[in-house]
Amino acid sequence: MSAIEFLQKYRPNSLVKSSAHGEYQLAEHDSFKINAESSLWHWKSRDIGGKSALNYLIYVEGVPFVEAVRLLCEESPGYVPTPHEQVERKRPPFRLPPIAENCDRITRYLLGRGISNAVIQYCIERKILYESAEYHNCVFLGKDPQGVPKYAALRGIYDYGKPFKREAPGSQKQYGFCIPPMQPGTTVAVFEAAIDAMAEMTLCGDAADKYRLSLGGISSSGKEPLALQEFLRQHPEITTIELRLDNDAKGRMASVGIRKIYADRYTVHDLPPNIKNGDYADMAKNNLMARTAAHRAVCR
Repeated sequence: MSAIEFLQKYRPNSLVKSSAHGEYQLAEHDSFKINAESSLWHWKSRDIGGKSALNYLIYVEGVPFVEAVRLLCEESPGYVPTPHEQVERKRPPFRLPPIAENCDRITRYLLGRGISNAVIQYCIERKILYESAEYHNCVFLGKDPQGVPKYAALRGIYDYGKPFKREAPGSQKQYGFCIPPMQPGTTVAVFEAAIDAMAEMTLCGDAADKYRLSLGGISSSGKEPLALQEFLRQHPEITTIELRLDNDAKGRMASVGIRKIYADRYTVHDLPPNIKNGDYADMAKNNLMARTAAHRAVCR
């Protein structure tokens, strides 16, 4: 039995729709996410995951192994994934938030996260980043080969409460946010989130020397990431892939899986951020804090 089937049958009141398309979370643990199609689940706060009902019972509900097996052996359901065509038919129309008059608020927010003004303006000028009018969220755009937006990741700019992160309705994950280089190149650096791509570019002295692609999150399924798959299809000139995923258990596991997929066709480098259980955005923020502290020490 899959975890999603078990939850739908025996814990229906615990399942709550999350902000991501086709994903649920637990009412008791909002850092627990499970995909309704694949049944893959990940409990971020504990950095564990799985797919089966057995793993769910053992690691999430704490049921002893023998008792969990005995409980599941009394059932014999069959989990049938939803056909891809049906999923596509259910996809809502793509809808972008209205554009604000300027990008002042998201610029202040991103500067406070350690992103350089040069990188922020580079993305704004290429129309892959803007500020939403109503809530003043950062809107990171992914475009198709014709330059038409097909994906948008939204990120709130306020630090209090739970950070707001979601995708715009109808987003197509194969079109990831991508910072292009000044000149066409043969290297793509891969990140989990758009802000990580901007942070790494900042840490590299604002150098627009390679493609920087956000996957819009990662999966522990071991499958080829849709955003990277589509990017490589559009860019046959690419020869080198830099895996710059988070330096935590999930990021390391995903890097190993992606490397296995592409190692025979590309030169693949695993280059996680030099910060334990963190990402490139954390590194940029720490760098900003260090510079600020040094400046204050000089001014005393």
